[in-house]
Amino acid sequence: MGIDWNLAAAVGMPIITLFLGVLINHLLESRPKLVSHLGFISAHKLGPNEDGTPGAVVHTHSVIIRNTGRRAASNVRLGHNFLPNVNVYPDTDHEIRDLPGGGKEIVFPTLVPKKEVSINYLYFAPTTWEQVNTHVESDDGPAKVVPVLLQPQAKPWARRLVWVLLIIGLTTCAYLAFEGMRWFAT
Repeated sequence: MGIDWNLAAAVGMPIITLFLGVLINHLLESRPKLVSHLGFISAHKLGPNEDGTPGAVVHTHSVIIRNTGRRAASNVRLGHNFLPNVNVYPDTDHEIRDLPGGGKEIVFPTLVPKKEVSINYLYFAPTTWEQVNTHVESDDGPAKVVPVLLQPQAKPWARRLVWVLLIIGLTTCAYLAFEGMRWFAT
């Protein structure tokens, strides 16, 4: 029982063409890709005041913006309902602009590829982090907001094993699909 190469070519060529098209598009298309996530959120209760009254509660959070693309992002804007005490790390060229509705924006003229900027905030209760930030965008569009979950990382040998099993499974599925088409063809 031989392999029908015409059938294999008829099925395989569109799939191969699809993957080649995606690969060529990925290699040739150079554009900025902004990713944003919250770095940490915390509250600190200060000790009691000299007169015995409870101390203030200080809140902090950070927003991390990263350009994962292949081209510099221009005019990266981070919007705020109001702007508390802020620190930009690493020290990067930026300006603070007033918005018509009363908010403020931190504007980074350019964010080069693979560059990451952390914006750290400090403010007092009852304000919480949800009330501070509004948007992250650039001239090329909004940033992708990624929810970050802390989790243990898998060992390298375990990741390789998962990839090997995935490839074996895909190969088996492709073989069974090919044999099923041959069976229906006869």
